[in-house]
Amino acid sequence: MAPWHEQDVPELPGTVAVVTGANVGLGLQTTRVLAQRGAHVVMACRDQRKAVAARDSLIDAGVDGGQLELAELDLADQGSVERFAGSFGHQRLDLLINNAGLMAVAQSTTVDGFETQFGVNHLGHMALTLRLLPLLNATEGARVVTVTSMAHRPGKIRLDDPNFTAGRYGRWRAYFQSKLANILFTGELGRRLTSAGETTLSTAAHPGYAFTELGKDDDRIFSKVAAMANRLVAQPAQFGALPTLRAATDPDAFQGALYGPHRITFGPAVPEVPSATARDTELAGRLWELSLSLLAPWKVTFPA
Repeated sequence: MAPWHEQDVPELPGTVAVVTGANVGLGLQTTRVLAQRGAHVVMACRDQRKAVAARDSLIDAGVDGGQLELAELDLADQGSVERFAGSFGHQRLDLLINNAGLMAVAQSTTVDGFETQFGVNHLGHMALTLRLLPLLNATEGARVVTVTSMAHRPGKIRLDDPNFTAGRYGRWRAYFQSKLANILFTGELGRRLTSAGETTLSTAAHPGYAFTELGKDDDRIFSKVAAMANRLVAQPAQFGALPTLRAATDPDAFQGALYGPHRITFGPAVPEVPSATARDTELAGRLWELSLSLLAPWKVTFPA
């Protein structure tokens, strides 16, 4: 398939989309394009002050403010995920863009006691998806797009200790695990949807090397060097969002598809093949069951 550019995104009148982490970086650019194409975008953000500023910046850039809706969502808090899904006021949901994420943060836990990167990047989005899945399944042509990373390739799933409660914590190991979990979730969700006779698509995207705010609050020397590299060689977030936009709107997208930049780290969006580990269906099933067991206190299930 040919590389995908912003002008390839089709018109989306009447479409309702949710974009997590919509106030900055890839999420902001994804929101911009979807709204410009006529979608009503729910900007699901933790920090509402930043969300307001982001919405205003889009309006100043010419986006119709009527296409933008703010909603509070903290993926580090399962109570917040439940409240967001329970108060979702639309009768349809065409696109759920699981975009928000954290990268290589110091060891910490979510409100619910999960290792923060695993808890936000994977468990938060899994819970959100499953809570919204009945509405997605009731909407013809709906899709779930989960944003992963090239970092899924060295990732390993610690099935016996995903929250690093026993083993030594490594911020990058935890990040790699969460990004591998994203793509394993994408594939397993797609298989379960197909098995249930549902037409909702589960796809994934990675931005390559894009200039975003991931890691910006880390004051280590490594992160300062990475920030300099961002300024020198990273592609702008508007290009990093192209794989997400293709995963969300390409009419030829298929169940479990992964899209990334044409030149591995930058360029227009093309289909990619995930790592062998990411295509391990047995591992995906085990991660799915483990995740549901961790989310059981909040009654998160795959809707029958």
